[in-house]
Amino acid sequence: MTIIFANRYFYPDQSATSRVVSKLAFALAERGFDVQIITSRALHDRTDQRLEADETIAGVRIARIPTSHFGRETLAGRMIDYVVFHVAAFAWWLRHVSKGDICVICTDPPLLAVTSAFAIKIRRGTLVNWILDLFPETAIELSVLPRKGWTSRILLRFRDASLRWSEIVVCPTLTMAQHIRRQSVTTQRVAVVHNFSDQREIYAIAPAENGLRAEWALQGKFVIGYSGNFGRAHEFDTMIGAAGILRDRSDVRFLLIGSGQKLAVVRNKVDQLGLKNVLFKPLQPSDKLAESLCAADLHVVSLMPQLEHCIVPSKFYGILAAGRPTAFIGDRCGEVARAIATSGCGETIQIGDAAGLAAMIGRLKESPELRAGMAKAAQHLLQTEFSTEKAVDLWTGILTTLQVARDARAANYRRQPS
Repeated sequence: MTIIFANRYFYPDQSATSRVVSKLAFALAERGFDVQIITSRALHDRTDQRLEADETIAGVRIARIPTSHFGRETLAGRMIDYVVFHVAAFAWWLRHVSKGDICVICTDPPLLAVTSAFAIKIRRGTLVNWILDLFPETAIELSVLPRKGWTSRILLRFRDASLRWSEIVVCPTLTMAQHIRRQSVTTQRVAVVHNFSDQREIYAIAPAENGLRAEWALQGKFVIGYSGNFGRAHEFDTMIGAAGILRDRSDVRFLLIGSGQKLAVVRNKVDQLGLKNVLFKPLQPSDKLAESLCAADLHVVSLMPQLEHCIVPSKFYGILAAGRPTAFIGDRCGEVARAIATSGCGETIQIGDAAGLAAMIGRLKESPELRAGMAKAAQHLLQTEFSTEKAVDLWTGILTTLQVARDARAANYRRQPS
């Protein structure tokens, strides 16, 4: 039996889904599972680079299928990349899946389980639907698709069919699980496995020992960070508004690291306001990730409230591992907000409340004890709820249960009279 993951990006790519899928695949291989991944040869932020077509890393066999590489800059180019990956993956399943293989289908590109399910069933594999981002709901909530249009209805119908075809559906939040259960998927077949962060890779680094803080001239400053994707799902006006309020504070800097569809919009807004306290940097390589996250004293995480059942901001787990407080901008009843409230690792700010965020920044700037308490709470929350070990334990249980059920069905079939 082989565990076959499918996701458009995989190590060494550093996108959010790639990081979580890669960490899980490597951890399962370390525990003795036979693990394979089908993925593309591209990096999410480099359209000019191609990875090896086939290789084995840390016990995981990687099959990089041929796909297009228009990149993320335009919606049309992204859609072509999606479609080509769907077609190439479908062909791969038909050629390579063996009876009993457990096929874990992720959600990059969106709706991959819809096109993969038929091929996997033909080859008598076991379908596991791992929903990291929920589609088409995300596109509907962001008005990319019409809420009541025929395209949305058709995509929802096919997506729901893929949920019912799955042996189990795995999602990262209780909010998403509850939504999925309302789509006529039985409760027994939906599991919640939270995303996680690896403290061997991301760990707390003191400001005085952080090379990036020195390189970026941030010594002696109180730094508010945003790190990751500048996507449609995130809100930035509140943070930029707080930067405007604090523009005359020479001891405060905003450090924005990453790329994405909204980055140009944020840059333009900063330029229009003439803000000199905002610094932009590209995503850092994996060996600099701990320094990158620890360059900030406080991190901002945001999510549009209507997307609470669709997405969880994966950057939150890295912030916990780095031992930094979180200012969450979004729904006070959302997943991240509840985790913050329960643990005390930060505060939730209402969207549009730039003054509230500026006030939080001021409190933390003036109180090292408050920062230290939130930092300790962050690392405790990671270790108790969002550790790699806990996630891998849960996945090991899921995969073992599926294997036992498959073996029992095979044994029962053999015992039946001919």
